[in-house]
Amino acid sequence: MKRLFFLVALVLATLCDCPLARGADEPSFSRNEVIYGRKFGMALTMDVFKPKKDANGAGVIFVVSGGWYSDHNGITGNIPLYVKPMVDKGYTIFAVCHGSNPKFAMPEILEDLHRSVRFIRRNAKEYGIAPDRIGITGGSAGGHLSLMQGCAGKDGNPKAADLVDRESSRVQAVVAFFPPTDFLNWGEKGKPMLGNHPIVPVKGAFDFHRLDPKTNSFVLIEDEKKREEIGREISPINHVAKDNPPTLIVHGDKDILVPLQQAETMAAKMKEVGAVGELIVKKGGGHDGKLVVDHLPKMIEWFDKYLAK
Repeated sequence: MKRLFFLVALVLATLCDCPLARGADEPSFSRNEVIYGRKFGMALTMDVFKPKKDANGAGVIFVVSGGWYSDHNGITGNIPLYVKPMVDKGYTIFAVCHGSNPKFAMPEILEDLHRSVRFIRRNAKEYGIAPDRIGITGGSAGGHLSLMQGCAGKDGNPKAADLVDRESSRVQAVVAFFPPTDFLNWGEKGKPMLGNHPIVPVKGAFDFHRLDPKTNSFVLIEDEKKREEIGREISPINHVAKDNPPTLIVHGDKDILVPLQQAETMAAKMKEVGAVGELIVKKGGGHDGKLVVDHLPKMIEWFDKYLAK
């Protein structure tokens, strides 16, 4: 177990390949932790970073996730990558933590992201943003979850008792760095990756289960056909449609954790259906924070263009 968390922490560290932000770097924004939902007696939290001046009325969700492991302690290390550059441009940033692998599997993690978007939209006025100007970004697993939110956002339930659940979980723009996009065709057609990653221990995120109402306990789903069905459902490429929000994908051609093929096939599918999208392939780029830093201007440009008033 210690080895598992060490390796997952290593993945998170690749996304934080920058020095931690010091207090002197933070006066341009305020930071507050907020509970956006609860499940199984556990609070789901996000940190809200608000510009102290010149806010532009748009919000961007930063998905805190590496190997589908979400650690609140990982937010500070990502301030130089995702938070401060965006806040300095007037964006309000929502650093969202989700229920983590290995305790929670992918379908549950995805529901956490839906909840976070709905919560932000419901409270948009409080945060000083427009409810129809919400973007999302992240790297690796965070990139995958960002794409899923862009491609498979849901309408709200107008009759829901919880007012938050009446809101849509759709976003208006996406920027994803080196994201998994197709778990049934991993690196090549017909090769699945449903937790059997050769380098990173992510099996917990793919331990799909169902609730048995008779015993009120979770039962592991082992049937391969059912697992493939779920794998198809959690793959962004299978939700691409013409009306998806504008989506930018950045990937390096030397990435050893997520094959470049994942980004290429996703971009091809977006082009095929006529969705607004762009793929940037960085020659020599790996699976690390440097790739993010090198493309910060492009990320900001993308959100400036598609989250404008």
